[in-house]
Amino acid sequence: MYRSSPFDLGNNITDFDSIRISLASPERIRSWSHGEVTKPETINYRTFKPERDGLFCARIFGPVTDWECLCGKYKRMKHRGVICDKCGVEVTLSKVRRERLGHIELASPCSHVWFFKGLPSRIGHLLDISLRELESVLYFESYVVLDPGDAPVKEGEVIKEETKFRELDQQFRATGFKAMMGAEAIKELLKRVEIEELSTELREKMKHETSLQKRLKYAKRLKVVEAFRKSGNKPQWMILDVIPVIPPELRPLVPLDGGRFATSDLNDLYRRVINRNNRLKKLMDLHAPEVIVRNEKRMLQEAVDALFDNGRRGRVLRGANNRPLKSLSDTLKGKQGRFRQNLLGKRVDYSGRSVIVVGPELKLHQCGLPKKMALELFKPFIYHRLEQTGQCTTIKQAKEMVEQQEPAVWDILEEVIKDHPVLLNRAPTLHRLGIQAFEPVLVEGKAIKIHPLVCTAFNADFDGDQMAVHIPLSPEAQVEASVLMLASHNILSPASGQPITVPTQDMVLGLYYLTKGRPGAKGEGRAFATVEDVLLALEARQVETLSPIRLRYSGEVVDLTNAYDDQDILHTEPTNYERQYLNTTVGRVILNDSLPKGMPYINGLLKKKGIGQLVNYAYLRFGLETTVKMLDGIKQLGFNYATKAGLSIGIDDMVIPDDKYTLVKDAEKRVIDVQQQYLDGAITNGERYNKVIEIWSGITEKVADEMFDVLKQQDKAGAINPIYVMADSGARGSKQQIRQLSGMRGLMARPSGEIIETPITANFREGLTVLQYFISTHGARKGLADTALKTADSGYLTRRLVDVAQDVIVSEQDCGTLDGIYVGSIVESGEIIEPLRDRIVGRVSLEKIKDYEG
Repeated sequence: MYRSSPFDLGNNITDFDSIRISLASPERIRSWSHGEVTKPETINYRTFKPERDGLFCARIFGPVTDWECLCGKYKRMKHRGVICDKCGVEVTLSKVRRERLGHIELASPCSHVWFFKGLPSRIGHLLDISLRELESVLYFESYVVLDPGDAPVKEGEVIKEETKFRELDQQFRATGFKAMMGAEAIKELLKRVEIEELSTELREKMKHETSLQKRLKYAKRLKVVEAFRKSGNKPQWMILDVIPVIPPELRPLVPLDGGRFATSDLNDLYRRVINRNNRLKKLMDLHAPEVIVRNEKRMLQEAVDALFDNGRRGRVLRGANNRPLKSLSDTLKGKQGRFRQNLLGKRVDYSGRSVIVVGPELKLHQCGLPKKMALELFKPFIYHRLEQTGQCTTIKQAKEMVEQQEPAVWDILEEVIKDHPVLLNRAPTLHRLGIQAFEPVLVEGKAIKIHPLVCTAFNADFDGDQMAVHIPLSPEAQVEASVLMLASHNILSPASGQPITVPTQDMVLGLYYLTKGRPGAKGEGRAFATVEDVLLALEARQVETLSPIRLRYSGEVVDLTNAYDDQDILHTEPTNYERQYLNTTVGRVILNDSLPKGMPYINGLLKKKGIGQLVNYAYLRFGLETTVKMLDGIKQLGFNYATKAGLSIGIDDMVIPDDKYTLVKDAEKRVIDVQQQYLDGAITNGERYNKVIEIWSGITEKVADEMFDVLKQQDKAGAINPIYVMADSGARGSKQQIRQLSGMRGLMARPSGEIIETPITANFREGLTVLQYFISTHGARKGLADTALKTADSGYLTRRLVDVAQDVIVSEQDCGTLDGIYVGSIVESGEIIEPLRDRIVGRVSLEKIKDYEG
């Protein structure tokens, strides 16, 4: 980096082909600098002006105000380039304070912590000194031999004992023996390193060396030596005589209310270096005792280390509130560093953020945007439109109109947002559908409204989640948002190709209730000639929503009541009816009436899986537009009938099976028998433990089965149990949770994963004893800890995968590899979670698949 390039305002520093990062020589650092910083002061707290020769000095770094020197002698642009003879400040733009560097002349050389401590240690490899020995030399604990003279030691050998050094010094000083400590000594050794010769020597050694370990060591050293040889950098530049001071605007000092200041940690770290450097200079001028000077040099080395990489070696320097100070390395590395925070990702204008609430009245491609937020986001468009319509003549007038929120402004806003999509983003954006486009609808209040069906794609819920809004500005961006990113154009998951905008929770519950039949309901068994007759009868209250009826129907019927897998709409063969009577319910007639024309009549109880299949069927048969309309229709139906059903949970809905207590007593007896067998020596402790676990697992399952049998019998008899309905429909909850509510909680695991052999025989309806509650908290606590850890791990894995695979573009259907993978159904405890059929969609078979006939 040359002084002429980044700091010359005339140059275009964005115009380059490549960048190389290399070591800077002391001369190079001095050539960048605009002056030496000699004082630790920042600004004068009375006048708020930068102190001369301090860390914010205007003479070194440039003026605080545009075209004005510090003392005020020269003001305005006409004096540009003049250097004030009174205060020494150049009259120029204040933005040079973001670009101009200063420097600190070190009283004693200091090692750069990256090259000495970073693995592999570059200094250690060049000098063939171990990291521990190198550290002891740099921090004034050991001596290193610079010139052995006639002494029985080698150049570069480390002497750890003070007494040994004294003896050698007394005996051999006359014959040229010299040993020193600190970065000064290391610098002297690095100056003597001949890179070309060392490279040749290491290659020769590698050729003739038989020990693999030594060859590996030489190879590591050679790698560092070659890097220096190719770059042309001098090894001694790893030891610093001069430290650059970064521009003051990149380490600001900001005044707060109440006369206090907030400062960047770098200022504290620089101040520490300057203080120790000045103190060392003074001690050296006073010819202080060697031990005091040595200690001061060590402290200076530590201060320089902390400035470059706080915590890399020794204690971490902490600020006033016990927070580690952010060093130069910390400002570059990691998620909050310069590259990832400011260069790869930036904060953008024309964006806002607010809490989200549900908007069931919206269409799939719409979102509710708060009026005040829209007014702020669309300001430039509003100003332009106000001028265009002649309601104001200048931008200033337009600004005033918007600030006063005149009635005309709201009309203009309505016009501006028409056909202007906005982007909504919910963090963390883990896949493509984390950002989608919507057409805004102005709403009162301060919350963004989103369509309930897009929640799955965003992984959003309404417990306080927030979303960011971005405005596509250019016409190209607007077209791209409307065509590619609109929510109604993204109803399939990029991961599986299955629909992702599928009704959930309340909607599923409403549709389940709507398609359920209840024996004994009013008008049961009545026959109707047309769908209209059914709807008229319902309106006249001759039948109820759940009434089983007969309907004369012509067309295709998908009968879920007879199918093998009762929710598989996609693969169930439709039956053709010709003016035949169909056993159905009033609710199913209502549902089918809202489906697209040409869709077969869906006759059966619709659960979550069935609704997903229904959406998939519609998409494959009728395409996107019809599916989106259908989705909005069944969303409305679902919410409507979930409200009409009025299902809520009561304590009596948790039905405890009568046989539970008998089964538990029986299990306890069997456990006592097993215990006795162990005491008699008939079985080992491991066998006893396994048998006990087996007994209790079996009983837990048995109690659960008994309970579900009771619930199913109630359901068949026409009684609606809300808890059973919620789990059976797939709206919320699972069989496991119902088992814990009214069966028994069963066996619990320790955080180590080992199962505790005393189960919780109670359920939540009966209530837990203190001991039972305590045992059950293990799992809850472990679950929370695991969730936090797994989130971080999976995020980091995703990041690395993206780094590796971002250049890969898949352009072929079949890669033609001979390494296949085996794919089968996913089965969990005897139940098929995902069938083979779904798992092989989109895959290419490695070999020909033959049927039984060959």
